[in-house]
Amino acid sequence: MTDRYDAIVVGAGHNGLVCSALLAKAGKNVLVLEANEQVGGAAVTREFADGYSVSACAHLLYQLQPEVRKELELDPTLSCEDMTTIALAENGKHVRLTGVSAEGVSDEDAASYRRFRKRMTRFANLLRKYLNKSPPRLGTKDMKDLITLGQLGFDIRRLGKDEMQEFLRLIGMNIHDELDERFTSPLLKGAIGLDAVLGTHLGPRSPNTIMTYLYRLAGDQGRVATPEAGMGSVCNELAHAARVAGATIRTHMPVQRIIVENGRVTGVETDDGERFDSYTVISNADPKRTVMDLVGARHVETGFARRIHHLRAKGNAAKLHLALDGLPTIEGLSKKDFAERLVIAPDEHYVERAFNPAKYGESSPDPVIEMIFPSFRDESLAPTGKHVLSAVVQYAPYDLKGGWNDEARDTFYQAVIRTIAKYAPDIEQRITASELLTPADIEREFHITGGHWHHGELTLDQFLFVRPVSGAAQYRMPLDGLYLCGAGTHPGGGVSGAAGRNAARAILRREKAA
Repeated sequence: MTDRYDAIVVGAGHNGLVCSALLAKAGKNVLVLEANEQVGGAAVTREFADGYSVSACAHLLYQLQPEVRKELELDPTLSCEDMTTIALAENGKHVRLTGVSAEGVSDEDAASYRRFRKRMTRFANLLRKYLNKSPPRLGTKDMKDLITLGQLGFDIRRLGKDEMQEFLRLIGMNIHDELDERFTSPLLKGAIGLDAVLGTHLGPRSPNTIMTYLYRLAGDQGRVATPEAGMGSVCNELAHAARVAGATIRTHMPVQRIIVENGRVTGVETDDGERFDSYTVISNADPKRTVMDLVGARHVETGFARRIHHLRAKGNAAKLHLALDGLPTIEGLSKKDFAERLVIAPDEHYVERAFNPAKYGESSPDPVIEMIFPSFRDESLAPTGKHVLSAVVQYAPYDLKGGWNDEARDTFYQAVIRTIAKYAPDIEQRITASELLTPADIEREFHITGGHWHHGELTLDQFLFVRPVSGAAQYRMPLDGLYLCGAGTHPGGGVSGAAGRNAARAILRREKAA
């Protein structure tokens, strides 16, 4: 005999938890099955060395949506709500970015940055309005979709003629040309360029990188926060909200397949053969894993399977964790600066050169780096007097030539340490333990195809109306009862909860209309 539920959510990543909590609040009997031993997906806190803990993959909170906070009554405790970005210079003359303020640049660049940031924030706010809506279908006759399309057009027109033209000009452009036109400071251009490409298989000269920069701003106008006890604390709070609402969450329960009978889903089966029945299955897994592995391509139309197969989703970002016996020395930084976000991207050309090897399946010998010292504000993450360095490093292509063997891993690790040492000469002497997660490791640990944080590139052909692909842009898959709720759906990655909330609302609307 099997258990029957109103809905089964595959995966307890943050979007799966948001979706399950909202469905449970609506009175549904919901089961969540998570393959790993703790909830959170790629937003977990775990120990990587004795006494040292870290946010294992996602390590900064950019985009948790106010709607998600309000509806689930979330109040995550933050160790910092608005971190300054410090673009490191080898000579100690760093550039600091906070909101619309740029310090360490010329008066002309500071004024230009204020104008640039205000304009980009206005464009990002337009985008943000649609993060929390199901994207309308193109060519539809559905009144709700037509209204949303009309509203989008109206909102663009409301920018005013000049700003509307500028928005439409910029949205598909590369960030490099815009930076070169507006600024002279290499560090300023490097920092903005890094923000536009972080977590992508793109360089500053790649089309769509203004869009990816706007997406980053759309979450919370670019503000960066760090939660106490790491990102796992946010997902633990989400799991608590789901359980309070009545959802059942079971960990260490990997789903082997989504069961399809007579053209519709009827439940799931776990690796150990246990079966759970439901006519509604929501996958928090990435689209490729959901369709090609859990469902099986034979259960969907050939053209749809082909589109999913060709979805671009190869990660390019690695994660580095260092256990340190103390803070390193960085010229030009005071001790309190170690509480901020530090980036190594000397100029926009450096970022592009770092990307070049990845085009040919090679890791960057001079990578770009975003790093934080989360233990500086949160002493629970390291022993007294010790510290943790957490860094996102690009570029480390998933499909590295020859694969990520021990030699390749060590080569890239040494390149990263050598790069950090240009700014922190004593870093190597401070290291007592280390962990490097390549995209292949991220795929294995967090079950993300290609190790791509967004479950698929954020480009215009994989965004909004066509995310992840045409025929699946509104969370409902072309298989009765099957939905997606993860980062591979609109609006994309980042710990925002928007995809999970949108998917839950789409499911409830469909049931109400049935």
